[in-house]
Formats: sequence, structure tokens, C-alpha cells
Amino acid sequence: MVVIQRVVKATTRKGKKILLKKEPQVAEGPKKLLFFQGRRSSEKLRRLSKDLYDLKKPDAQMLSKKNDITIFENATPVEAFCKKYESPLFIMSSHSKKRPDNLVIGRMYNYNLLDMIELHVEAHEGLKEFACSKIALASKPCLVFNGPQWEETEVFKHLKSLFVDIFHREKVESVSLQGLQHTISFTATPEGKILIRSYKVMMKKSGCKTPRVELEEMGEDFVFITA
Repeated sequence: MVVIQRVVKATTRKGKKILLKKEPQVAEGPKKLLFFQGRRSSEKLRRLSKDLYDLKKPDAQMLSKKNDITIFENATPVEAFCKKYESPLFIMSSHSKKRPDNLVIGRMYNYNLLDMIELHVEAHEGLKEFACSKIALASKPCLVFNGPQWEETEVFKHLKSLFVDIFHREKVESVSLQGLQHTISFTATPEGKILIRSYKVMMKKSGCKTPRVELEEMGEDFVFITA
């Protein structure tokens, strides 16, 4: 039996638009981030994931159901999730008696698992715990990495690459001071902790052409430890 392969082309305007969107792009846009839960989660992880989701919107999607997934033993279900929701990045909540309050952060290449890392959530203060005005939706954050550890160890180099992928939006050739509203600070301590702080950028009068810049902490705050 001879099987004749046919290329089925889109016949509607909507279909053509969908296929065009899936083609390789000269300049890739922001990567989509998928949030989901493992076998068990915790209230801390649910609040943390919701706050991260709010920071990443509209380039994020959150699934509410728990999933019987042991990602370090079998990554196939996660690859299927990411392909279904067209998301190259994912964050999975995982909570157990021996390994409580953990996040697994990973990314795909062509919807095959490329790399991932597990982080323990030591502390978390959410957006609602900071009484201040927030930034506009989809603002491009300025990412600041503090500490020599980001360039000295392979684990922290890996983490830095993941954080840049998660919080990066579209590529820009120049920066307007008026458009700089949000800064995320990543600090690596000698003890191996990762401190993440989020700030609103405020431009104040300085008496000269260049404004005086002040940072107002607006949440959320995290303390991670490599698991």
C-alpha cells in the first residue's frame, strides 16, 4: 500500500493566521509560562504561584487541578502539557513531607524537556502584603543580578538563565526613562540563598535634566534555596 502524504493548507483567514503565528520568527516575542500543580501543593505555593502569575500576565497560564506527576522520573506528561498550551516555560508546585514547599522551574526546546531545577521556598511575602500602587500590566522589568555567585557556579548560571527567560519580554533597542516602571532584583548570598525583590521605579524632580530615581518595594518577595 502506498501512502501519499498531502500538505493541507489553511483555507480561512483565521487558520492562516494561526499557522503564521506558529512559524519561526525573526524576533521572538515573550515566552509563555505555564503554572500547574503536582500531586500535592500547599497554601504557600498556591499564593506564590498566583503572585508570579500576576507578574507574568498576559504571557502566562495557570492550571488549577492537581496532577499525578513525578517530573524527575517521567517528564512526558509535562511535555504534553507544554505542547497543548504552547508554553516553552513551566513552574510546577510540589509539596511533600520530606520535600515541603518546592517549585520545579523548567523549559522546553521543541516541546521536549531541555532543563529544569528544583527550588525550596523558604519565605514569601505576596503582592497584597505591600500597601502601595502597582505597575501597569505587561510592563517590561529591569532585571538586576547582585552577587558574584551568578557567574561563579554552574547552578547559579543555570538559574540566572532561567530567570531571564521567565521575566524577559520583547527585545528593545533603547529604553525610555518614562517607560521604566518595574525593577526585579535577584541577590545570591554566600550561603546559597536567592533573594528576589520587586520594586516600583519612581522618577522624582532633581533640579536638572536627569530625574532622581527612587525605588519603592511593592512585592512580591521570595527567599529560595536550591533543593
